[in-house]
Amino acid sequence: MRHFRLLVVGNGFSAYGSYLNMVALNVFIYEVTDSALAAGIFMAVRLMTSVVSGFVSGRLVSAYDRKRLMVGADLTQCAAMVALLIAPDTSRAGLLYLLAVVTGFCSTLSGVALRTSVPEIVGSDLRMRANSQLATGRSLAMIAGFASAGVVVAQWGYVAAISLDAVTFAVSACVLLSLPIRTRAQKEKKEKGEREERGGDGPMSQRARKTGSLMLLRAAPVLAVMLVVRAADGLGSSSHNVALPVYSSILDPSHPATFVSQFWATWAIGNIVMQQVCSRWAGREGRQGPGERAFAIGACVMSAAFIVVFAGLPTGVAVAAALVAGMADGLTETAYVTRLQAAPDEQRGRLFGLSASVENTGFGLGMLVSGVLLDRFTPFQVVGLLHGLAIVLCVGLFVVLVRHTRRSRSAPPGEQSVPTVGSEAR
Repeated sequence: MRHFRLLVVGNGFSAYGSYLNMVALNVFIYEVTDSALAAGIFMAVRLMTSVVSGFVSGRLVSAYDRKRLMVGADLTQCAAMVALLIAPDTSRAGLLYLLAVVTGFCSTLSGVALRTSVPEIVGSDLRMRANSQLATGRSLAMIAGFASAGVVVAQWGYVAAISLDAVTFAVSACVLLSLPIRTRAQKEKKEKGEREERGGDGPMSQRARKTGSLMLLRAAPVLAVMLVVRAADGLGSSSHNVALPVYSSILDPSHPATFVSQFWATWAIGNIVMQQVCSRWAGREGRQGPGERAFAIGACVMSAAFIVVFAGLPTGVAVAAALVAGMADGLTETAYVTRLQAAPDEQRGRLFGLSASVENTGFGLGMLVSGVLLDRFTPFQVVGLLHGLAIVLCVGLFVVLVRHTRRSRSAPPGEQSVPTVGSEAR
């Protein structure tokens, strides 16, 4: 954990850079092109790249050294920022779209590689504590990135913001390079060497790798339902992201940013508090994680709390609901990631790659749907509809869990089997 804590610090720098450029670059492209459409295309390109790169990342982290992939992703983003700084003014507009592709791909690759590697870095028993620490670092980075972006751009300009962004990725890469961590199971390395000595895999192994994600989900139906719930969570999350500035403007037209700031600050505090609770609950003995039922309960509470935020209640009640939403979001994140990490090392990369694509697809689709619906309906109705869908799917997950548990208990001992991706319905 000593080395991992340093990794959390480095990842926090990288996350800060990502949140900083999320704000600075979106405003920068609007200033360069003077077109809202161009800014929208930039965001769409980045999101679509993240969706596609999830599948690619799953294959890469299963085949190559994950530490090198993470270092390469950070250095590539650093180089892209430097290229944008030194490029002539006439070519910056086109370069920004290339930057959207680079940042979308590299951020997804780095996230998949890191989540896949956590059990190998700290050990399976400590993965819940490690996930909580990573989530805490990202939440703090989000607060710092969003809070400082406007100040940095206003006081020192876009050159300073983009330069700072490049530095954060360089720091993250240097921290990773300095850490003596293992990101892949030793057994898998040995088996890979033996396969190479035999001249490669047979037709069955090659076919299994090509259909790996689908085969994993067929072997673990509960895990497949969890992925669907995560996609619905992304759909719901996009609704409150899109509706929040609209709702804040309705509450206080003269200060539309006030409620937005209160919401995100309170949400982040709740998320950090829950991550600390999860970390301490895991303890030094190392518990295996909250499990699928905690994930389903947390997702229901989170969606319900987000709906309450937009219900037109007094500000104090809405802020309290945002705190509950942040805590529930922290619980579901830890439960979900820890559950996927229960899979064997050779399967984990594909699962996290598929998960990244599913979550980004849900979020992107939700952005489009929410934008269309907000022209006709109130923020409360839009958020209630999309987060309500997530609640319905969570109830469905509960039903699957109960049926799966009953089937396992009623089956004779000799017929009970453990899915390849780890035990389910805990």
